[in-house]
Amino acid sequence: MNDHASVRDMKIVTAEQMRRIEARSEEAGVSTDTLMENAGLQFAVRVRDHVGDVSGAGVVVLVGPGNNGGDGLVAARRLHVWGAKVTVYLCGPRSGDDANLTAVGRLGLPVIKAANDTEYTRLREALGTANVAIDSILGTGRSRPIEGVVREVLAALSDARAARPDLTIVALDLPTGLNSDTGEIDPACIAADLTMTLGYPKRGLFVYPGAGLTGRVETLDIGVPPGLDGDVDLELMTDAWAADTLPVRSPSSHKGTFGRTLIVAGSGRYVGAASLAASAAGRVGAGLVTVAIPRSLQAAVAAGAPEPTYIPLPESSYGEPAEEAAELILEALPAYNSLLVGCGIGQSDAVAHLMERLLYSDAALPPTVVDADGLNFLAWSQAPGWWERMPRPAVVTPHPGEMARLAGDPVAELQRDRVASATDAAGRWSKTVVLKGAHTVVAAPDGTAMLSPFANPALASAGTGDVLAGAIAGLLAQGLDLQSASALGVYLHGAAGERVRDALGDAGLLASDLLTALPRAIKKINAGVQKG
Repeated sequence: MNDHASVRDMKIVTAEQMRRIEARSEEAGVSTDTLMENAGLQFAVRVRDHVGDVSGAGVVVLVGPGNNGGDGLVAARRLHVWGAKVTVYLCGPRSGDDANLTAVGRLGLPVIKAANDTEYTRLREALGTANVAIDSILGTGRSRPIEGVVREVLAALSDARAARPDLTIVALDLPTGLNSDTGEIDPACIAADLTMTLGYPKRGLFVYPGAGLTGRVETLDIGVPPGLDGDVDLELMTDAWAADTLPVRSPSSHKGTFGRTLIVAGSGRYVGAASLAASAAGRVGAGLVTVAIPRSLQAAVAAGAPEPTYIPLPESSYGEPAEEAAELILEALPAYNSLLVGCGIGQSDAVAHLMERLLYSDAALPPTVVDADGLNFLAWSQAPGWWERMPRPAVVTPHPGEMARLAGDPVAELQRDRVASATDAAGRWSKTVVLKGAHTVVAAPDGTAMLSPFANPALASAGTGDVLAGAIAGLLAQGLDLQSASALGVYLHGAAGERVRDALGDAGLLASDLLTALPRAIKKINAGVQKG
């Protein structure tokens, strides 16, 4: 799992965007050398924080030929001054006027050149007694398959990890062999225990398979001047951002202050979906939640969710809404601040009629979330350009399979670049798109997007999507805009999942476990930021 430090307004960059930011930094008076010195210092500080007292600790710094290696040399110097037993291993030649290498030499640190290390014997000896190995070989500069010396060095590191599981591997910026843009990995890439990315997190750190090799990810402030990232449209959700986005709750508030949510959900087969979605809307703070459901199912839903009010819908048969059900819902809608449609509602002809009247009508709807069977209706309603028949702004919340049906593209193609898939669809459809999965993407029609830091296998459980949809609808009811409500709902859902995972592990989480974890996640976010 990636675990990211909380940084306000944290942009996520490609390698090219990072190069442009560094160039602008140079123009603004903060040179590459200054950024490198800052990077090495901050990296060394965080290594010291994680190791504890570094005095006497064995540290091997694997140094590549470029700027990533330069950052590693600065870190090596700092750790040596603090008492660590540092060995520098040069994986390739560096410039003869390399000030950082000269400074290391002045301090008397042992420097081993791979070119002089027959069969990498000295490297293996150094790794055999080290507490920490620092990977500062290639960083974002890798553009071709890893081979030769670097491949052999990484193989030695892999062998050392296998022989000594207590060896801590720390990647500087990103593990060597991980593509910083795509998350693709070279076969030689070694999993890090900790990745400290510099200045800005890189896209590839959030894309599998690479995301599975980063360990804990932290982003280090290396002194890039503010205001140089205006062309970066992707942002990471953080605790600080979430605390800023959460609706303010005044002591003088009443239930009307926090909005009214109407949820059209549930069927004979999926009674629990309505209960989960309604409870989630309440757990994120909506003042009043109403569930519109076929009359014969109301008692079953109310048994699991006694707090909402209900609109019992007339039925054409057991659990199937009659034609007049749509009119009842449309008549009620002006009193509500948000609408959620689709959780567990089924795919019958009666439901299709209801969806047609709600989603394709000219009636004024409050901010709307379309989930699950609502998405199936859009994809299967034999309406090419469904988004044109549904011109109003809305949130759609597809998992990859639903996204493929909505977009008409193969799942594998959409998953290859999830950020691009979501942002392209959001722009084309004029909808806010929540592309669910590990590191859920929330994309707005204006081309901006936010990425969840959470990748939690425990959430791969039936009903967790209903909880997410309900949370988004509940936040919309409190006045948040479509993108903010969607992203905050995703973040709270992920944070709640982490709390449950910490208690239960990767398996066995039930969607209902998230419900009480949601307000606890909100409390922790607020408390943490206030203390910070």
